[in-house]
Amino acid sequence: MSGLRALVKATTTCPACGADNDAGSSLCSTCGASLSERPAAAQSGRRVVTVLFSDVVGSTDLGEALDPESLRRVMTRYFETMKVVIERHGGVVEKFIGDAIMAIFGAPVAHEDDAYRAVRSAAEMREALRALNAEFEPAGIQIRTRTGLNTGEVVTGDPDRGGTFVTGDTVNVASRLEHAAEPGEILLSEATYRLVRDVAPAESLAPLSMKGKSRPVEAWRLLDVGPGVAPRGLVGLDSPIVGRDDELAELRAAFGRTTESRRCEIVTVLGTAGVGKSRLVADFLEGVGRGARVVGGRCQPYGEGITFSPIVGVLRESAGIVETDSPEQANAKFATLLAAAGDSALIRQRLTALLGISPVTPGIQETFWAVRKLFEELASREPLVVVFDDIHWGEPTFLDLIEYLVDWLRGVPVLLVCMARPELLEVRGEWLTGKGNAVLIRLNPLVEAETELLIRNLMGDRSLGDDAVLSIANVAEGNPLFVEETLRMLIDEGHIRRQNGSWSIDADLSALSIPPTIQSLLTARVDMLAEGERAVIERASVVGRVFWWGAVAELSPEEHRAQVGGW
Repeated sequence: MSGLRALVKATTTCPACGADNDAGSSLCSTCGASLSERPAAAQSGRRVVTVLFSDVVGSTDLGEALDPESLRRVMTRYFETMKVVIERHGGVVEKFIGDAIMAIFGAPVAHEDDAYRAVRSAAEMREALRALNAEFEPAGIQIRTRTGLNTGEVVTGDPDRGGTFVTGDTVNVASRLEHAAEPGEILLSEATYRLVRDVAPAESLAPLSMKGKSRPVEAWRLLDVGPGVAPRGLVGLDSPIVGRDDELAELRAAFGRTTESRRCEIVTVLGTAGVGKSRLVADFLEGVGRGARVVGGRCQPYGEGITFSPIVGVLRESAGIVETDSPEQANAKFATLLAAAGDSALIRQRLTALLGISPVTPGIQETFWAVRKLFEELASREPLVVVFDDIHWGEPTFLDLIEYLVDWLRGVPVLLVCMARPELLEVRGEWLTGKGNAVLIRLNPLVEAETELLIRNLMGDRSLGDDAVLSIANVAEGNPLFVEETLRMLIDEGHIRRQNGSWSIDADLSALSIPPTIQSLLTARVDMLAEGERAVIERASVVGRVFWWGAVAELSPEEHRAQVGGW
């Protein structure tokens, strides 16, 4: 019996998307949802989603060429393959309509990058179809598809009760974009394109005339999909860092202690999304200059084999490995990098396993040891700064690795810089508490005067006027990312224009809406809350931006009133 148990891999089912995950995982590898607490089921209502339509072209001809049973097997294989791709990126197959697939990204659980997930899913569906067609080719079968994506507001229902899950004009536009696409093409609406343009190059098309639309619809043909991390900032607009002098000084002091005492220190920069963690660390690294070797990696919110993805980034950067390198070339670069290290062959064997180019699969402790030995070797030549971003998405094993390095890296100047959202403390409440070589920097929102200074710096002059600056600052609430995205939205929509070297406004900014990028981020955070917490937020929103617990309590069921204010 014990042998049988050993063969059964323990798993945890994601409460958001139903995917199986390794036992002990903190986040779902498919959709990124927390596995530690079951989120409340999404209720019926309005929300912003990205809708994907993909249809088979020439299915009638395919039906004539195949007998019904063969056609059924081919189409079943096609639908199953596409469904796997969609669900891997956190999407939900709303329904199959004849030969068409309709998928939703952003409901019942939202993610801050749903538009990107949908576009990436569409691109991978196209690649998966090429692989399927290669299998079908001996039988003379080829499936061709066309795809359309649109982002916008819909009304959601309860999928467990049957019927239509989402409804609204957003669905209609996605369907019509799919009909307008040529075989093999993926067309994006302007709303979707704006959300992914920094990571998904696309080609502008002539506006499309659509039934039921009074004006032609802007459309873009997807060319490629890059990494999911978009570059920050507005093209042509920049500002010196604002309001972070003390935090910058703490980072510099930690680096100074590391180099002077030749020891390992770790600094964790903690703050909400968009509050300026990346900008703070970027300014610190710019000051380091050539005084240290800087390498880094980022934790991924979802995907397969992501436990050591930040270390993979460090390995590639340290050895100069690029995607086009063969396994032999990658091994040669590692051999050069570790030529002077003791046990270099053993270290290389265990590290290249993380890149999938070693026949050996080392244990966790062996991997930890190899990473430590690599850092010691690099730091023996010059001070080493290792940056790990988004560690709130890190798997428990990766967080264990960081703690191991903090405890066991000795006698070499290594500074570990980690960036995380406060959610890190929900899974590691005692993160590095009590360690003498650990510093926690909490980034708070900018105060009003700092926010206004940031806006004026980005605009480059005072032509916006005090009222406009104040309106933008009120929406941003001290968050630099919110400032940038609000300005980007106003520029995209033509409400702010540059004329004769100055900015002019042609709209009333007293009632600004939240940019779609920020709305997605906030919705994703709300969807991860427990049912009681979400209910309190919804009732508070009825009162307004400023609310009183008494008013929220009056809007709550009597049995929950005593808990209001304690969620």
